[in-house]
This record gives sequence, structure tokens and C-alpha cells, in this order.
Amino acid sequence: MTDAALRNGVPRLTDTGTVYLEMVRRKRMYGGILLVIFVAMMASGFMLADERNAGGFWEGLHMLGAFPSEVVSEAWRNRANLPGYAWQFLPSLLETVNIAAVSTLIGALVAMVLALLATRGLARWPRAVGLFRRLMDSFRAIPEIVVALVLIYILGPGPIPAMIAIAIHTAGALGKLFSEVAENADLKPVEGLASVGATWGQRMWLGVVPQVAPNWLSYALLRFEINVRASAILGFVGSGGIGYDLKIAMQWGQGKYDQVVAIFLLLFATIVIIDRISDHFRTRLTKGASA
Repeated sequence: MTDAALRNGVPRLTDTGTVYLEMVRRKRMYGGILLVIFVAMMASGFMLADERNAGGFWEGLHMLGAFPSEVVSEAWRNRANLPGYAWQFLPSLLETVNIAAVSTLIGALVAMVLALLATRGLARWPRAVGLFRRLMDSFRAIPEIVVALVLIYILGPGPIPAMIAIAIHTAGALGKLFSEVAENADLKPVEGLASVGATWGQRMWLGVVPQVAPNWLSYALLRFEINVRASAILGFVGSGGIGYDLKIAMQWGQGKYDQVVAIFLLLFATIVIIDRISDHFRTRLTKGASA
């Protein structure tokens, strides 16, 4: 039977096992080479950074916990003041959340349009797909803080520059994610709507958006959490919000560390609350109101 199988060109079981083992050895070899290259790049990068740093990494390693312990110890001594500071900085926190919410909403709406225009098979102008993709790339390539600094120079300090900067970056980031989700949408509803004379906007709104809405909402809520952090960071460059209060407290140094801890606790609590609310709405949208 084996000889007959060989005469008919059917490979033997031992040959198949040999080929499989050879493939496994080849994959392991490639994986080992990539690991060596990665470790070498990490080591060379660390050595270069350590040489150019003002102080050596290993020499200052024992001081790694000095600043955090100083902050925590001062906050613990003045722990009775933390609730009062939390209440004092609450309006700034609300301003930060408001900046993040508005910028996320504007960025998500722009991202929806860009994603549909940049998705192959759904685009209104197929030849312009590459143009819209590069536009989203440019939105993601420029950090929010760079855009905010330029806008602060033009418009002056305040929440508006931060909102615009975060919205631009959000449009680029969500646009790419939204487009990847839309590429997996079923085209049969779109074709059915086209057969009855629906416009491009109607085909997208009725045929595509209902399919991708759960994933789009999930990405948008995740981006909202990220934008709260980004809004707080932009406060360091004069964009308002709780980040500006954190900058002032850290600049004062000792004597204000309890305020720093109060601000961090507020930010932590805000992220936790947003995460729980986001998870609730994602579950209701994907599994139904009975979930």
C-alpha cells in the first residue's frame, strides 16, 4: 500500500512529519534572530541614553523611590486636608472632563465621515481613498501638545486650544479604527439600498452605521478616557483644567505635595468612573438592554 501511494505521488506520513519539524525549526530560528536584534537595539539605545543623560542611570537608581516617598509621606501627614483640596480642585476637574468630552465628540464625528470616505468599497469617491487616509495619518502624526502650543500662541491660553488639539488627534486616531471596522461590514444591505435609489449618505447611515455602531462606540469611549489624560497633560502648557493646578502645585514643591496627591486621586477616581460607565453602555449596546 505504501509503495502504491508513493507511485501515485502521495507523500508518506514520515515525510510530512519531517517537513513540519523543519518548519518549526525555521520559525524558531527566525524568532531567535529577531529576539537577538531586539535585545541589541534595546541595549544600544539604553547605553546611548545613559551616556547623554546628566547623571548615570545606575548611580541614581537608589533614588528612584525618594521623590514618591516624599510626596506620599507629606500627603499622609496632611491627610485631613485631602477632602478639602479635592473639593477645591473639583471645578478644574470638571473643566478637564468637559474639554475631553467635547473634543471626543467632535473628533468622533469627523472620524466617522473620514472613515467612510477612506474605506474601500464604501467610499463616495474611490479615487480619493488614499487622500483621506493620508489626511488621517497627518492628524495622528502631530502630537496634541504641539498643536496646543501653536494654538495658544495664536488664540491665547485657555481650554479652546486644548479642545481643538485633542479633537484633531482624535479624528485621526478614531478614523483609522473606524475605517478598519467598516471594512468588515456586510455590503448586502448597502447593495439593497442602492438598488432602490438610496443616496450615498442614506446607504452609509442605514446600511453600514447600524452594523459598526457597537465597535465605534467602544472605541470612542476608550478614546474619551485617553482624552481625559491628554486634557490634564495639556494643562501644563497653559490650556486650563486640572493639569494647570497640578503644574502649580508641583512647582511649589514641598508644602504642596498634599495638593498633588489630591489631584492624582481625583484623576484616578474620574478614570475609574468613566471606565465603569463606558463598560455599562458598551454592554447594553452589544448585548441588548436585558444584559
